[in-house]
Amino acid sequence: MKLINLNHILALGLVLSLSAAGCKHRTPPVTHIGPGGGQTGGGQGELGAGGKVGPGGENPASTGGGIPQGPGHPGWPENPDMFKSDTVYFDFDSSVVKPEEKSKVAAVADYLKSNSADALKIAGHCDERGTEEYNRALGERRALALREELANLGVDATRVDTISYGKDRPAEPGHDESAWSKNRRGEFILLMPPGK
Repeated sequence: MKLINLNHILALGLVLSLSAAGCKHRTPPVTHIGPGGGQTGGGQGELGAGGKVGPGGENPASTGGGIPQGPGHPGWPENPDMFKSDTVYFDFDSSVVKPEEKSKVAAVADYLKSNSADALKIAGHCDERGTEEYNRALGERRALALREELANLGVDATRVDTISYGKDRPAEPGHDESAWSKNRRGEFILLMPPGK
């Protein structure tokens, strides 16, 4: 009888501790990546069915989170609408800029080359699948891939700030491929010098 009671108490304790851990909710810090290319944040990216890492098996090492790198452009006014139509969409668990999306990057590069006083922020986003940490790191890779494309087109990388929101800011609230495909994206946000 004492053995059964002890097993019940241990089982109840285990259930309560798991419940308490599952109820914990925190808002993760936004991961910043500055002009020098230094990455902060880390973790895992979007997961496929059954909790397995999707194609590519990416699993970057964690290096901390939420710490700005480099000088950046703090305090510069943002215009999120300027390049709204140039949002770049990515495949599942990928940070590769698809050939059909490169014309959008080229349009942004052309603007920046013609407007040397302006700067840019690239926000990397993911769909809702996968852990916060994995998606934060995947959003970083997407933002950095777009910055690299701009640099290859002649834009000075010090004019481009990057940030990853992971899965925290979905463009579409749905829970299917139609919504997910719109949430796997990189957004360009124009930064204007103060007083312009």
